Amino acid sequence: MTDWTDPETFAAALEAVTTKQKGNHFEEFTEGETIEHAPGLGLSRHASELWAGQTLNHDPMYWRTDAARARGFEEPPVHPDYLLAAVMGPSVEDLSEKGGYFLGRDDVVVHDNAVYPGTDIRVESTVESKAASSSRPDYGIVTWRTRGIDTGSGDVLVSYERTNMVPRREPLETDGGGTDGSSSEADGTHTDREGSLPVEFLTPEGPYFEDFAAALATAGADAAVAYRHERGRTMDDPLVSGLPLSTLNTARQHHNRDAMADSPSGEIVAYGDVTRSVALGHARSDEATYRELEYGEETFHDFVTLGDTVYGFTRVLEVDGDAGPGGVGRVKFEHIAFNQREKPVYSGTRAALIERRG
Repeated sequence: MTDWTDPETFAAALEAVTTKQKGNHFEEFTEGETIEHAPGLGLSRHASELWAGQTLNHDPMYWRTDAARARGFEEPPVHPDYLLAAVMGPSVEDLSEKGGYFLGRDDVVVHDNAVYPGTDIRVESTVESKAASSSRPDYGIVTWRTRGIDTGSGDVLVSYERTNMVPRREPLETDGGGTDGSSSEADGTHTDREGSLPVEFLTPEGPYFEDFAAALATAGADAAVAYRHERGRTMDDPLVSGLPLSTLNTARQHHNRDAMADSPSGEIVAYGDVTRSVALGHARSDEATYRELEYGEETFHDFVTLGDTVYGFTRVLEVDGDAGPGGVGRVKFEHIAFNQREKPVYSGTRAALIERRG
């Protein structure tokens, strides 16, 4: 009788059997197809508070009923960063579990801020485009439009566009020349250069819309309204593995040390949405934020691993005093997350309604 637990016998069995694969290769995506992701999430207050607490997003509107009602909500809504992650997570098995570099995300829109615990969501993605990677013949480049939908009302709650490199089933034959412009992001060494820095940096005097508007009005052609945030957050196991798994993100790079040992990072890495949320949490702690609106041009520049500390840097881009209801104004920011070596790891734009003083 075969002893299946004998180490040599079992090792031989592992060599002989086929591994049941997860995820899809580049060839298996078709432009225009819509993929209904089987998992979905019931959004909960506990999960929202866990995400917000771990990432230092402590706006009382998401914790206390009185604070939520003061801003027009029936009860504390789920945090928008948790909502976005709860939409991204269920898509991973179909779209990106095979691995490949996350090249960026754009046109992230929060369609409804009044999303409450108990809401059930389903997720679907449409393949917008496919392209060859001349610099990496083992990969192709796929862009999807993903939507998180309230199963009860059918309303779209969050939508975004994201682009990944996806492994090919069969490598593309190339002459070894040329580039598709994706190599810097794929290597984790983003190389944008925007010339010399401004002569002067201005800091808003306070967290209100008038403070951001006054700083921008004062800044001349050689000045920028930009500042760093004091807090930092060191990446630990609850952040790197716990939060992604709680939103059904099955990407091995966040929880499988064995699989990541031979990867470019050499170890498990933080989920990009966790890094992003930490950076935005730092920024929001210095703002009187009323509503989140949209995000864009999101790029992840380098690996974030266990033990790295994430800090935040903010630049104020523009203000609009006529946007939103009375008592608020619209501010557009650029946020950059950086590590303890002062190396950027994430950047993106964000628009939010900011309360006016008084």
